[in-house]
Amino acid sequence: MSLRIALLGLLTVSGPASGYELTKLFESSINHAWQARHSQIYPELNKMTTEGLVTVEEEGPRGRKTYAITDVGARELRQWLLEREPSRSHRSEELLRAFLLPTLEPHEALALLRREVEVYEAKLADLEALWKRKGDGNVGFGKYALDLGIRQVKTVRDWAADMTAEIENSSGSPRPDAENRGEEGPRP
Repeated sequence: MSLRIALLGLLTVSGPASGYELTKLFESSINHAWQARHSQIYPELNKMTTEGLVTVEEEGPRGRKTYAITDVGARELRQWLLEREPSRSHRSEELLRAFLLPTLEPHEALALLRREVEVYEAKLADLEALWKRKGDGNVGFGKYALDLGIRQVKTVRDWAADMTAEIENSSGSPRPDAENRGEEGPRP
């Protein structure tokens, strides 16, 4: 259902678009929140056409089709946004890893957490660069999701850094900077 809603939203914001254009729009925007492959988008567009949610406005060379949202599709999008309670449960490998972190040796957990800090620092840099490209005053499509994404990434990054410090303090494991100087464990 969410792929369908994402495509209806993209067509609402962008206007008529081909499957290729929708795939590119998806990759540059919604893909940060909901991922779909090229091979999923085209069959969904065909189903949506059959169900009257979108229409093929134009057919071009090599089977290129330009899709537009219909009134029925616009109503479905609005209904989904205003009346449907989103699922609050989700699978998260990050949360599963956090849950299972105590099964590792302290040095293994520290290595994993330090890597997570690096990954989320890089992801945060990417999202903040996107924010700057969009402009702080922009209230356009995706701004609220981008703000939420930045906040979530900061939270996970900070959590990983805090857990690193906690494990270092509780295990007496050497800090990376201490290892380089031959020191052991946390400083008082």
